[in-house]
Amino acid sequence: MKKLILMRHAKSDWNQPAGDHERPLLPSGVYDAGMIGVALSGQLPDHFVVWSSTARRAKETAEIVAGKIGCPPENIILKPDLYTFDMRGLERAIRTCDNLYDCLLVFCHNEAITDFVNKFGDIFIDNVPTAGCVTLNFGTNDWDAFGIGTTGNVIFPRDLRP
Repeated sequence: MKKLILMRHAKSDWNQPAGDHERPLLPSGVYDAGMIGVALSGQLPDHFVVWSSTARRAKETAEIVAGKIGCPPENIILKPDLYTFDMRGLERAIRTCDNLYDCLLVFCHNEAITDFVNKFGDIFIDNVPTAGCVTLNFGTNDWDAFGIGTTGNVIFPRDLRP
């Protein structure tokens, strides 16, 4: 069985003069990423791999969450092909995961995430918000062979705020 955890990057700062790839997180994004990291901390198996888009906002989100789940930031694998907003590109990337790993945690972008969870999950989600996290479970031992799975945990920042 394969477990995929997709997390949309946290809220980024559109007021920065940086281009899309270099936009940093807002302080509220840093906070939300930390909350999601704490919520995920007890839900991961012993062996998992973490991939992130090369976009600054995704990398920063991945680093914050990694700190909360006990994953050294140097273990985050940056994947240029995850800097996509297209579900098909995201699907192609995930299918390349080494079968050595039964759990893959991916930090990337919308519309790719929302479209992916709606195609391969069994629960419709209107929109995965920034710092939103959705788990999909697939009844296969081969990343390249996954099909429709079951939607597991859905964790959105709004559900964790006091």
